[in-house]
Amino acid sequence: MLFGKLLPREGNFFVMFNQHANYIVEAARAFSNLVANYSDIHLREKYNQDVDNAERAADRVTQEVNRVLHKTFITPIDREQIHSLINTMDDVADLIQDAAETMALYDVKLMTEEIARLTALGQKCCERLQEAVACLDKITEPKVAEAALKTCEEIDRLESDADRVMRSAMSKLFREEPDVREVIKLKAIYELLETVTDKCEDVANLIEGIILENS
Repeated sequence: MLFGKLLPREGNFFVMFNQHANYIVEAARAFSNLVANYSDIHLREKYNQDVDNAERAADRVTQEVNRVLHKTFITPIDREQIHSLINTMDDVADLIQDAAETMALYDVKLMTEEIARLTALGQKCCERLQEAVACLDKITEPKVAEAALKTCEEIDRLESDADRVMRSAMSKLFREEPDVREVIKLKAIYELLETVTDKCEDVANLIEGIILENS
């Protein structure tokens, strides 16, 4: 018993998960504002910076989780689950930043309806992810576990919606856009935005696994 008490313990993994999820939502909302205000160059720069700031903050949380994990012997959930969860969450923030950077680097002039729809679905996925992550520290409670699983199911449905929008967007792009350069630009952006929802689904799948193992 004494040996167990002396082993390094850490109780703030769930706090850090929530912090990271909050930054993901910040990035998603800033990106939505970027798309909505794209015609205003000053606002475009502001929201691009907001996306960058949120992504960097998320990176710092990821680094801290991995640092603490390395030093901690007794963890609240499986070590591999902690590692996979925080790094997959970080992929979501990275992809949002990648989408914003790609629009700037490719000098995209106008937003399309499909970008707006994929952006909205991505933001909803990130917000549902935030809700699911917030449940993790109480998943031993049946009602909380059930609520988290339902939220994960909603993320799956949103990802399926994004898949359908993506297929329609690609079909329209190759049928109607005569400028090959625009096809290349928009295809890259559509793919990044759809991958945001894919990665949110990956996080949801990890959360489902954690719940099933620990509830």
